[in-house]
Amino acid sequence: MEEKTLDLDGKLNDVFAGRVVRKDLTKLIKEGANVPVYVLEYLLGMYAATDDEESIQQGVERVKKILSDNFVRPDEAEKVKSRIRELGQYSIIDKVTVALNPKIDTYEAEFSNLGLKGVPIAANYVKEFDKLLVGGIWCMVKIDYFYDEELRSMNPFSVSSLQPIQMPNMDLNEVFEGRRHFTKDEWIDALIRSTGMEPTQLEERVKWHLLLRLVPLVENNFNMCELGPRGTGKSHVYKEISPNSILVSGGQSTVANLFYNMSSRKIGLVGMWDCVAFDEVAGIRFKDKDGIQIMKDYMASGSFARGKEEKNASASMVFVGNINQSVDVLLKTSHLFAPFPEEMASDTAFFDRMHHYMPGWEIPKMRPDFFTDRYGFIVDYVAEFFREMRKRSFADSIDRYFKLGNNLNQRDTIAVRKTVSGMVKLIYPNGEYTKEDIEEILRYALEGRRRVKEQLKKIGGMEFYDVMFSYIDKESLEEEFVSVPEQGGGKLIPEGMGKPGHVYVVGQSDSGMIGVYKLENQVFSGTGKFNKTGVNAHRGARENLDTAFRYFTANSKSISNTITTKTKDYMMYISDLQGIGLTEQLGIAELIGLCSAALEKPVQDSTVIIGNMTVGGTISKVEEFANVLQVCVDAGAKRVLIPAASVVDFQTVPSDLLVKITPMFYSDPIDAVYKALGVQ
Repeated sequence: MEEKTLDLDGKLNDVFAGRVVRKDLTKLIKEGANVPVYVLEYLLGMYAATDDEESIQQGVERVKKILSDNFVRPDEAEKVKSRIRELGQYSIIDKVTVALNPKIDTYEAEFSNLGLKGVPIAANYVKEFDKLLVGGIWCMVKIDYFYDEELRSMNPFSVSSLQPIQMPNMDLNEVFEGRRHFTKDEWIDALIRSTGMEPTQLEERVKWHLLLRLVPLVENNFNMCELGPRGTGKSHVYKEISPNSILVSGGQSTVANLFYNMSSRKIGLVGMWDCVAFDEVAGIRFKDKDGIQIMKDYMASGSFARGKEEKNASASMVFVGNINQSVDVLLKTSHLFAPFPEEMASDTAFFDRMHHYMPGWEIPKMRPDFFTDRYGFIVDYVAEFFREMRKRSFADSIDRYFKLGNNLNQRDTIAVRKTVSGMVKLIYPNGEYTKEDIEEILRYALEGRRRVKEQLKKIGGMEFYDVMFSYIDKESLEEEFVSVPEQGGGKLIPEGMGKPGHVYVVGQSDSGMIGVYKLENQVFSGTGKFNKTGVNAHRGARENLDTAFRYFTANSKSISNTITTKTKDYMMYISDLQGIGLTEQLGIAELIGLCSAALEKPVQDSTVIIGNMTVGGTISKVEEFANVLQVCVDAGAKRVLIPAASVVDFQTVPSDLLVKITPMFYSDPIDAVYKALGVQ
């Protein structure tokens, strides 16, 4: 591995001479100066972009000197102001924001660390670098000082020259040509090193997640969310790596700031930046009532209406936040969008506009050995490369080899295409890829969108039940299904035999969502009473449970002579395992639970019961059959007890779902009891 790493360093220096820098130098200086990485590497790129040790040392000293002489630390602002006055002119590195002062028709600069406001600046800088007007940019600035007794109202400070800290020129062909010298893995490693991480310490899947964080920087209007534990570097890329993205820390935001200010007629952050990232999603609040509505409009179409005007912008939206519980717990009790604020969390239309949900819990917490000391691209060079790639699209790269399955609606298709396009731009910017390359990216894109859809299914019910995402190989016409890894973990239905009287049932709740329920039955000495808890005010559920008990008392002898109903009391407790409200389809399951408890014989392991019955024992057909089976599989069922009348619906079930379960058909309630208990 060591040899390969050194080999990659050598190759990068050969192919991209002067465009790469040793990343430990950044780390070395970064600890002493609180400037973004792209500022540091801009300077390192000027003075230390080489692999000659001596030149590197000289370059680093030079950069340190520039930073110590010219970088303004907030606590030394007065000292720097004094130096400007004494010398008449002085160069500084600071973050500059510009605003127009209409009273005197002059642009005025504000310096973030220096603390100066109202400093006159020539209009040509503003025209050339319009980001000065929103959010500000880091610049190398020469400031003049001239005090005129007669013009006391005038600011003695003025901007003599200004140079944004960004690569002045970018030749994309250089990247395209250079890419040919690297294998796929080498190129991915080079990109990851460019963001400061060490790929040899990371698993393949984690590398893909780190690449996905860069997709909003190369793809227009790409909406992504990443929720995970603290300390996994979720916001690092958007704050440090690219001068073209802005991190909006949690808290209140306004439509004027984000989209369009109607009084000043200026477009907000989405018009000025390539990527707007929201840190700590739990804290997002809009002062305006229509804030979330406008955000939804923008996320869907890349445009929004304010006043009489329709505005277009291309900024991607990224939402990062913390998940405080384990994912298993969250999946069992709630959904993976739970950390969002209340007004968003219940809004399925908002989440439906997410193109990819990145599983932040799969990324390890950052440790020192995850940070690289090898060569990577100067981040400014990478940022410009990303910026240029936004003008291209690879959304149609799927079409040569694959077709998307019929469970993907228009929004799903757009989402998958955008992710694919972004990942191709990063890994194969020159458009040279094979069928296998595209298939790998397509699977990853489908999984990220399916994760969004799985959660929407939990929040919004039947409207979002088409989650069986697949793609079809145009050559062989084979259909491949893509699943979401965490659906496999933390099953609601544990493996192995349960206790007698315990039964799992899947049914449709009043909201239309399909849920998993657990019935627990116990038998005590008594007088033949039936007590139900956990049913609360659900009339339909109560009636069906009573139906099951009446059928049980009337037919217990035909099930087994050993069952007694007159001298026993039966107690039942129901758990709504997903918290979506009760179902009334409990008759057959409760009959099996009562028999299981009375006979002290557990139901077969990992079995789920579906279907219902009337007082006379007539079995009803299962509605939404394929979706019900999907929920059974997601919950961890291995066997499913199915009414014989539902056999005809098997053609609606995808084949990859059928191979995961053993169906057991029952024709009447007593048959169902025997099969569930494994008696015949």
